[in-house]
Amino acid sequence: MENKLKQYRQQRKLTQAELAEAVGVTRQTIIAVENNKYAPTLRLALKIAAYFDVYVEEIFKL
Repeated sequence: MENKLKQYRQQRKLTQAELAEAVGVTRQTIIAVENNKYAPTLRLALKIAAYFDVYVEEIFKL
């Protein structure tokens, strides 16, 4: 699953650790999602989208 998570995070000047804490996962999970090594669960994708106040489809592409 291709995603723009890193771009959104960097635009907000957030560290991976800060984003991880905000959405309730580990920094390693954020790293894996950004590097397309791990496809987030629907729940996590929704939390991330809500955090950035965008639609899920704007960050994650199928």
